[in-house]
This record gives sequence, structure tokens and C-alpha cells, in this order.
Amino acid sequence: MKKMLVVVLSVLLLLSITGCGPGSSVEVNTPDSTIQLSPPGPNPLVNQPDEQGRIARAVAGLWHGLIAPVTLVMSFFNSEIQMYEVHNSGPEYNLGFLVGLALVFLLLSLFGRMRR
Repeated sequence: MKKMLVVVLSVLLLLSITGCGPGSSVEVNTPDSTIQLSPPGPNPLVNQPDEQGRIARAVAGLWHGLIAPVTLVMSFFNSEIQMYEVHNSGPEYNLGFLVGLALVFLLLSLFGRMRR
């Protein structure tokens, strides 16, 4: 059973890594539709300031990651609200966003354990 789990996880990891390469894509065909899965493209607004002359960096990314679940719900009702700032510093902002989002899930799991 453990060997099977290792094989399945290895295949999933390999597919994930190859699916993130530039120019790679996966096509999923169903009887009713076709879905094209590809990695995100470049952000042409990286290191470009917004209307106020600001560029979001790691701390802004951390904050946006922390509030991402709330902004996701709000974005369903207001098209002007977005989860992610496109006028960012690139990898620095992305790291902050990912850490903030990970903290949300960590805190939720800790609160869930405390309630038991």
C-alpha cells in the first residue's frame, strides 16, 4: 500500500512540475467540453507603479494573502475587488502572498484543533 502511494505521489509531482514549464499545457477532453490547462502567463505590470505611484512588495503580499479568503468572497459581489495586486514587485510579492495564505490555513487548522 505504501509503495502504491509513493508511486501515485511521484507521478502527481512529476505532472505538476512538467505542467509548470513555459509553453507547456494540458488539454482535458470531456464529452461536453474541452479544457485547456496552462501555467499563468507573464504579468506586464510587474514593477510598474499604480495610479498612486505604489508597487506592492512582500509586506503588501503578506497582507493580501491573509485577507485573500475574504476578498475572494467579496469579489463575487463586486467586480472591482481583486485578490491579487498586479502592480507588484514580482517574486517578492508572490512570496509574501503565499506565506500570508499559508498562515490563514495554519491558523484555521490550529483553531480547529483547539475546538476538539
